[in-house]
Amino acid sequence: MIRIMFVCHGNICRSPMAEFIMKKLVSDAEYTSEIYISSSATSSEELGNPVYPPARSELAKHGIGCSGKTAVQLRKSDYEKYDFFIGMDTANIRNMNRIFGSDSAGKIYKLLTFAGRGGDVSDPWYSRDFSTAYSDIEEGCTALLSHLRENYL
Repeated sequence: MIRIMFVCHGNICRSPMAEFIMKKLVSDAEYTSEIYISSSATSSEELGNPVYPPARSELAKHGIGCSGKTAVQLRKSDYEKYDFFIGMDTANIRNMNRIFGSDSAGKIYKLLTFAGRGGDVSDPWYSRDFSTAYSDIEEGCTALLSHLRENYL
């Protein structure tokens, strides 16, 4: 089983959007028994809070639900439990390296790297542009699934 953890700052916007977009893509491709998907935060600011309402609304526009998801924090012990840690931006990558102490097994990636561009998924908490965040995340998740098919499935 391939285990993927999507990571952002608070785990209420981008990483849960990525978690549920990827779950839909994986389900549609009939890989649910081969791929496990979760998400977490590098900060403790939003722990226990549900997905931010505008992020939840954006997912719903695309027929994707996220009920029951609450923010959880990334832990050092997660490094041994997952195969891929997918950050949304450069700050997420830096914070994951800080939490883990290093990335000795090369498990940390930025999402849009899989789409052939290394940019950041802009944080809709600040930009208020949940539509663009959704599009970027969907593009990255689609490319990630292609990468997994080509190399692991």
